Order: sequence, then C-alpha cells, then structure tokens
Amino acid sequence: MQQKLGMKALIVAGLVVFLLLPLQLIKGLVDDRSELQSGVQREIARSSSGEQKIIGPLLTVNYSKTVAAKDGFKEVAFNKTLLPKELNISSDLNTYEKYRGIYKALLYKSSNQLAGQFDLTPLADIESNRINSVHLAFAVSDIRGIQNTTQVKIAKLPYALQPGTKLTYLPNGVHVSLPLSLLEQTQLEFAVNLGLQGMQNIAFAPLGKNTELNLSANWPHPSFYGEYLPIESTVSEAGFSAQWQTNFFATNMQHIVDNCLRKNRCDSLYSRTLGVNMIDSVDQYLKSYRAINYALLFILLTFSCFLLLEIFKTVIIHPLQYAFAGFSLAVFYLLLLSFSEHIGFNGAYAVSALACSSLLGVYVSGILKSTKEGIGFAVAVMVLYGLLYILLSAESFALLMGSILIFSILALLMVSTRKVNWYQTITTNNKSVQQEEIEETSYKEAEPE
Repeated sequence: MQQKLGMKALIVAGLVVFLLLPLQLIKGLVDDRSELQSGVQREIARSSSGEQKIIGPLLTVNYSKTVAAKDGFKEVAFNKTLLPKELNISSDLNTYEKYRGIYKALLYKSSNQLAGQFDLTPLADIESNRINSVHLAFAVSDIRGIQNTTQVKIAKLPYALQPGTKLTYLPNGVHVSLPLSLLEQTQLEFAVNLGLQGMQNIAFAPLGKNTELNLSANWPHPSFYGEYLPIESTVSEAGFSAQWQTNFFATNMQHIVDNCLRKNRCDSLYSRTLGVNMIDSVDQYLKSYRAINYALLFILLTFSCFLLLEIFKTVIIHPLQYAFAGFSLAVFYLLLLSFSEHIGFNGAYAVSALACSSLLGVYVSGILKSTKEGIGFAVAVMVLYGLLYILLSAESFALLMGSILIFSILALLMVSTRKVNWYQTITTNNKSVQQEEIEETSYKEAEPE
C-alpha cells in the first residue's frame, strides 16, 4: 500500500511539473501580444508624436571679444546662456485614446503656460556693441507635437516662433530672435503658451532659480517620475493634479546646462526633469501575466481537492483524470488572454472563470456520480477564482493577501485531515475497487447465455 501511495504521489508531482510547460507557453504568448501592442504604440508615435520633454526657456547671447593671438589680435565668438530667475509652469493635459485594430495608445493634447523672468545683470560685463544676437529657445523632444495655439510674449510684446533652437546639443525645438534693445533693462519678462501633443508622459526641466510646476490631467492613474517628487498631489477618478517646487540649491541646473551646451553631456539634463507617466491600470497583458504567476497554486489546490475526494468519498481518481483537470486550469489563462483583447480584462475573467469552473463541476459530477457534489466543487473553484481576482486587484497588498490565503488553505487541509488514518484509507479504497471488480464479475457470470 505504501508503494502504491508513493507511486501515485510521484505521478501527480510529475503531472504538476508537466503542466508548467503549457503555462510557460501561454506566458510566452502574453509576452508576444504585449510586445505587439508596444510595437503598435511606437508606430502610432511615429505617425503622430511621442513622449514630450520640454527644456526651456534658455536665453542665449552671442557676442565677440578681441583676444591676443600669435600674429596679433583677433575677434573670437562667444556665447552666454542664462537660465530664468523665476519659472512658473502650468500644464493641463486632455487625454484621449487612439486605436489601431484591437490595440490602443494613450495620447494627450496639452496647454503649457510658462511664465517668469530673467535676471540680465550677469550680462553687464559684456559690451553692448559686441553683442551680435540674442535668442530665446525651447527644446522639445518631439517637435511634431507643437500645436498652432503656441504664443510667445517677451516684455509683453508678441514674437513669432522659428524652428530649431540654435543650440548645438539641444537642436530639436523652437526659438525666438529678440532685438538687442531688450538687454538694456535689468529684468526680462516672458510668457509662453506652448501647445503640445504627445503620448503617455510629459516632463519639464526645472531651469529656474525658483521653479514651480502645476500639472493636471483628466487621467486617473498617474505615475510621477524624475529625481523630484511632487510636494502635493491629488488623484481621483476624474483625474489628477500635482505641484512641484525646486530651487538652484537642489537642482544645480546652471552647471548641468553648461555641461550640456559646451561639453556634450546632456544625459544629466534630461534625467533632472519633473514629469508624469499616465499608466494604463487595465493593461490586460500585465494582469494576465500576473494571474499566470498564481497558476501553480491553483493546480496544487485542485489536486489537493481531488486527494480529499479520494479520502472522504472512498473513490480512486486516475492520474489521467488529474491531468485533464490540470489542463482545464491551464486553458483558463488562454481564454483570459484571448477574451481580454476584445471585452476587457474584467469581463474576460468572469467568462473564463465561469467556463472552467463549470467544466470541472461537470467532470467531478461524473467521477463521483453526483450532480450535487459536482455543483459544490464548481462553486468552490469559483470562490478560488474570486480570491485570485481580489489578489490581482489589490496591487499594494497582493503579497500580504496571497500569503494569508495560502496559509488559510494549508491550515484548512491540515485540520480537515488531521484524524485521517492514511494506511487504513488506502486499504479501504483498494478494497472498494476490488469489491466493485468482484461485483462486476459476478454480474457477468450470472447473465444467461
């Protein structure tokens, strides 16, 4: 009897390992479909506009100086780039979705108000007759997203935007050529309404000696990123709003900008941005991937239920029947993935769970020859699927809830079987099978020729 028990346990363990193969294939299919969606999003970005990072405004003064040389004196060109003394940014995003087939991408149209002032006193050491040109530049990561609503006012006077930044290592963007007469004052005010279209995220460089950013959108799932987090944020189903405040002491932006413009080291400048990534909380591929991580637990629980049926119902369940039950659990994830692409994750989960639990209920009712017990088994499986859905929904407490669930189920199994005499159970089950064979043989012998 001990040898039979050990052999069956070994076969069931082998089935569990074997069932990991189709689960890995389904997980690979999830990765493929997710990558396909990412490819569609990149294609949409190429045909419209992608993620946006705004670095500006930067005030650049080009001038010349006479310097000594081996053969006398010569004129050498120089430039000086100033950052704003005060920079206030107010950005409002209106999001919308763009579909290509069954895949979608999240895009937005934004109205970005940038206002503040420059302190021109650092230009006092430059002779006015040596200044050649002055321009104000805004570096934009994807200039295709610039809208016709863009307006620029310098010293309360309107100016026309021109393509390019005239900055060697930040070439993408726009600039405004300014008259030299504006440099005669000590402060230079600016106000810009920069309309931008982009995809999924937007970020700003805190260039001001004092920078304040107010960002809002009609999207309820923000993910704030960058080296500086908001000092205040509000998130609701209607959208979110956030506020940042930084200063030169925290950002050291002048040194970073100088390295970017003169030493071709702009990685630090792009990494010092303040921004938000509008994530898709109902990404069916991410949730399907997370659900598959619990597949092994579901298989073990189902096989444990079959073992309890063998113990308490004195029936012998063939390893092939274990395998069929395991395959039905694996097919659940395939149904979940395929349905979620068309009716959403929640609807797909309900349909797949109902289909697989009903199948297992019908199967168990045939094994036990009892419709009532088959329905009870189906309900138990539905409860397990319900618990899994709660785990998938509670992202922050998933590990805690999963640990409690596993402990509770293990405790239930141990308590319900604590008085079981395993050797007697095996013998009883074996005798039941032998008795059924004897009765079947006797019945055949009693049949008239």
